[in-house]
Amino acid sequence: MIDFSINGIPVSAAEGETLMEAARRAGVIIPSLCYNPDLPAWASCGICIVRVAGSPRMIRACCTAVDSSYAGKNIITHDDEIIKTRRVVLELILSNHPNDCLQCPRNGCCELQTLASDFGIRETPYKRMVNEIPVDDSNPAITLCAEKCVRCGRCVKVCQDVQNVWALEFLGRGFHGKIAAAADIPLGESPCIKCGQCAAHCPVGAIYERDDTAQLWDALHDPALHPVAQIAPAVRVAIAEEFGLEPGTLATGKLYAALRRLGFKTVFDTNFGADLTVMEESRELVKRLEGNNGPLPLITSCCPSWVDYLEKYYPDMIPNFSTAKSPMQMVGAMIKTYWAGKSGVAPEKVYSAAIMPCTAKKWETRRNDDMRSAGAYHGTDAGYDVDIVITTRELARMIKQAGIDFLRLEDERADNPLGPYSGAGTIFGVTGGVMEAAVRTAYSLVAGKELLGVEFKPARGLEGVKEATIEFEDGRQVNIAVAHQMGNIASVLDRLREAKKAGRKPPYDFVEVMACRGGCISGGGQPYGAVDEIRKKRGQGLYSDDSKAGQRCAHHNPMIAQLYKDFLGEPNGKLAHKLLHTSYVERELYVK
Repeated sequence: MIDFSINGIPVSAAEGETLMEAARRAGVIIPSLCYNPDLPAWASCGICIVRVAGSPRMIRACCTAVDSSYAGKNIITHDDEIIKTRRVVLELILSNHPNDCLQCPRNGCCELQTLASDFGIRETPYKRMVNEIPVDDSNPAITLCAEKCVRCGRCVKVCQDVQNVWALEFLGRGFHGKIAAAADIPLGESPCIKCGQCAAHCPVGAIYERDDTAQLWDALHDPALHPVAQIAPAVRVAIAEEFGLEPGTLATGKLYAALRRLGFKTVFDTNFGADLTVMEESRELVKRLEGNNGPLPLITSCCPSWVDYLEKYYPDMIPNFSTAKSPMQMVGAMIKTYWAGKSGVAPEKVYSAAIMPCTAKKWETRRNDDMRSAGAYHGTDAGYDVDIVITTRELARMIKQAGIDFLRLEDERADNPLGPYSGAGTIFGVTGGVMEAAVRTAYSLVAGKELLGVEFKPARGLEGVKEATIEFEDGRQVNIAVAHQMGNIASVLDRLREAKKAGRKPPYDFVEVMACRGGCISGGGQPYGAVDEIRKKRGQGLYSDDSKAGQRCAHHNPMIAQLYKDFLGEPNGKLAHKLLHTSYVERELYVK
């Protein structure tokens, strides 16, 4: 540890820790636009300048590592010259930035807007010169408004260094430089996997989710339709942040109430679909362990960005992919078949909306014709199983627009029969949760008895790749891997490829993948500002929901059992495959 001070405040920092990190631990906030703890610092904006006391030289705190040369010295983070320099930098950025804050999707949660307010900037002395670039809305999930780009580089860093997708790049230099899809093609024709991490990390309104709220309002106000909602596991531990509460606060009951006030006539829960996915996927795993129904390892398929990535980058792994649809799509299919039949609502009158933490879910609803399974079942045009997806952020805006005092809502319950869920269903929203939920049920199927301790701790945590072995009483072993954040996936898949090429037994039997760091809790449509501290709180909120559940295994959910008894027959059966399973194809990296 190296002892020094920041503005006279004694600080001890490990060698290699940045001045920015050390200052925050000391309670000193150094402003920045380009810095984000998820990303490698690259000192783009120049707002985080500081100096060693007595030195005229300014250094950038985000990428300056502490070493022995700082021992005993005092770092100045705020003085007249530093503040004036930061103000000039901000004024220059604003002179090239559109002045349309009231129409911007980031109005009220924009980091540039906040800094301008903090520095009291009401006008800029420099001539306004905005590089007018057409909005790129070719992508089905996210919109690129490059003229608002402040060249912080966060979107490029997260797309290339964190997600390993390389869909975004800086093009050109100087005033005419811009952020765009590689080769300056439309974003919808690029290798983009729609994960939305670029939007989640953008400090301004240069990249944001496609806004579908107007379309949903129209449906809610159409008397000929029966609007039905479902909410994803991760939404319930994040939406409260939009109303000033702590990350990880469970707001499930208030969400149900808010959706009914918005005009939804029926409210279900995607957690029920997670339980259904466990039933289908666990049976699929057991069959493969017995040497039937495909090769090992079985790889999970709940995350649409991961599906898109695998179809583009690892199509040779398609035979390993679980054919089970995501929980959202399973609930969508059940709404327009099982529930529609029980309720007497014509499936073509059902308007099925899903509230998701993920921007890629907007694309998933139209991924292939398997997403119209209800219409195929009925022999009528029932549309897509899920008609529309809005993100957590979009729902928060709708609640505020409707004048609903979210924090004062009395808790309500989801509707039957697609509302009740087990603890296993709720942990689907966090990395390792799909694996843990599946293990609880798969163990029961393989061993013929219940797992005594249902909490599978090796699958938990934010380590990029987690590995473990499940021991059965008969001596059988099942090797598992859990990977999250797309940049971590290649190491797992490359090991599988190498084993296959060498003719060896694969190192894993079951693999869970989620595209976003931490899983759905920090999906591209969640409230802005997710860092590991917030991810841990959101994850703990889901684990808390699980620990308090009356049933903690999917196969213990009585409504799941009733669904199979009344309608589906058995997991992996003929009707279940027709409605709850899908297929995959190799996709080109670039749309032709």
